[in-house]
Amino acid sequence: MADASVSETRPPAPPQSPQAALGRDLPTRARRLFWPGGLSSRLLILTVIFVAVAGLLILPSLLAQYEIGWLSDRVHAGELASMAVEAAPNKIVNGKLSRELTVAAQVVRVAVVSGGVRRMALSNGEQIPPRVYLVDLREGVSFDSLMAPIETLFGGSDRLVLVRDRPRFRDGDLVEVLTSDGPLKHALSHYLLRLLTIAAIVALVAGVLVYLTLNALFVRPMQRITKAMERFRADPEDPAASLRPSGRRDEIGQAEAELDRMQADLRAALSSRARLAALGEAVAKINHDLRNMLTSAQIASERLAQSGDPTVARALPRLERALDRAITLASNVLAYGKSDEAAPSLETLWLAPAVEAAAEDAGLTPDGVRLDLKVGGQARVLADPDQLHRILVNLLRNGREALSAQSDRSDPAVIQVSLDQSGGDSLVRLADNGPGVPERVRSRLFQPFAGSGREGGVGLGLAIARELAQAHGGDLTLVKSTPEGAVFDLRLAGAPEPAPRR
Repeated sequence: MADASVSETRPPAPPQSPQAALGRDLPTRARRLFWPGGLSSRLLILTVIFVAVAGLLILPSLLAQYEIGWLSDRVHAGELASMAVEAAPNKIVNGKLSRELTVAAQVVRVAVVSGGVRRMALSNGEQIPPRVYLVDLREGVSFDSLMAPIETLFGGSDRLVLVRDRPRFRDGDLVEVLTSDGPLKHALSHYLLRLLTIAAIVALVAGVLVYLTLNALFVRPMQRITKAMERFRADPEDPAASLRPSGRRDEIGQAEAELDRMQADLRAALSSRARLAALGEAVAKINHDLRNMLTSAQIASERLAQSGDPTVARALPRLERALDRAITLASNVLAYGKSDEAAPSLETLWLAPAVEAAAEDAGLTPDGVRLDLKVGGQARVLADPDQLHRILVNLLRNGREALSAQSDRSDPAVIQVSLDQSGGDSLVRLADNGPGVPERVRSRLFQPFAGSGREGGVGLGLAIARELAQAHGGDLTLVKSTPEGAVFDLRLAGAPEPAPRR
């Protein structure tokens, strides 16, 4: 047992030294050192690199063209020098003049091929070294000619190049010129240096121009958007955190407009949440006292139940239902403020009695705003009884209040309730002949504290009703609103088969 305990004991891990931690961060620090983090600096560096790479891609072609031109000049110079020999008596010149002509033309020998016969036209009389390579200018620009400048620059020293080309100033098949590639190498080196300098200047200028352009068009607007987002995150209530759209019609302008709308929506949501939190705190304070008051009312109603008055007996069930729902009202509002509404307990319910009970609690009467029930006695829906009652009461009460506010009505005020079951859903439609929903509140009709269209309204009824409907797997929508009335559709998941009532 002792051995087992010892074997299972693990020594504590040695603490890491600061040097080890620093070594672990070295790759990240190295990346930050050699690769800037700002978009502007990255854009400038990448632009310069891309322009420089584009210049390097055309560099072999430029060097090849320069070498071909230089060699072509030597051929033409040698050809012209050989024509001086043709003008001499007997076509013979002394060695001194021959050397002067070759030096002036920067060639060693000049030969002419005519009719398949090769004839030496000019020579400096020196011995030819063994390192000689051939360049035929009659082939034009090819892959070999693109690689020839590299061979010239790095192929070593003390070499001669034999150049062949078509004659320009005399008759013949071709002209052969033998010349040293030392001057060519020197000229190519200076030309390459000039090209690299020009490419660097062009890359830098192009990079700066592209950088300034893209920085003005994209980077600065993105920095502006980023700063607005950072300030909004730090303090959403700060007016300076609002982003004013620039009015651009491109993607940047769309991003600015969307950010402005998002900030406005978030501020509205935060304000709504703050009001809900305040409401929840207030309800929590009065909840205890309110329950005690309603409990006393329940006790009084039980005493009334012992009365033999038939009028009291008829009104007592309604009073008891009102007291039961009033007891849970404060808790329901508090639960809504905390966004923890209880999940619905679904049951198969008779719709007609549910609508009649809700209409009674909503204040609909035959003498005032009356209910026109177009629901058969066998119609059933799948819903939570209490939550369905709250939805229907909210909708019917809103309709009654809107209809009662019309003092110049000539026709009876009616709220019609009907049911359509199709597609596996139950669609409960509530239509009234009132003034309709005001245009100014339609877009925020189901938003808490924002959807009330009457003076003194809180704006919670429809928001609660829609949340409860969505918890049932359905929804609550305004499908029509005209001066002739408003129509709400309450969609509930499930469509139970009608059954005869017992």
